[in-house]
Amino acid sequence: MKRISILVADDEEEIADLVAIHLEKEGYHVIKVSDGQEVMDIIQSQPIDLLILDIMMPKMDGYEVTRHIREQYNMPIIFLSAKTSDFDKVQGLVIGADDYMTKPFSPIELVARVNAQLRRFMKLNQPESNPQTILDYGELIISADERTVTLYGRSIELTPKEFDILYLLAKYPKKVFSVEHIFQQVWGVGYTFNG
Repeated sequence: MKRISILVADDEEEIADLVAIHLEKEGYHVIKVSDGQEVMDIIQSQPIDLLILDIMMPKMDGYEVTRHIREQYNMPIIFLSAKTSDFDKVQGLVIGADDYMTKPFSPIELVARVNAQLRRFMKLNQPESNPQTILDYGELIISADERTVTLYGRSIELTPKEFDILYLLAKYPKKVFSVEHIFQQVWGVGYTFNG
């Protein structure tokens, strides 16, 4: 699966670098820009999964960028701004942001909010499926139809047998399985365990 791309737009380079460092530690691909026009150029040229956006930027402010994005695109937007009044926060959310954090900020909290927004967005945009085939444990989502595993909004690569074992155990979370039973369920009725 593709790596999740996050666009960070802030004209303060130190802030953009700090955000990027923490997001890259989480495994995200981060693109940094410093003005509103660059945001629009990037979004029109490549897929972006989430946008972290300052409000006070040159060329086009964050409010205007958000208005333009909402006309054509559907992605989570988090404002990260030095504007701290309730009016500014409400205005940002009304215009189309999904979340709003004020500076100074906690990078750990920002990463948690990013994870939450991506988890919610991905869950809402999943194709319709038989509810019996999707196991949803909050941060862990297992789809039997697509044979995919998502943990904290990121895809986890598993071999076919690893997937089968995980799905079996997750489907019956309160049941204790013997090794022999797991082998029979995953490898087949005639398989015997020698170990």
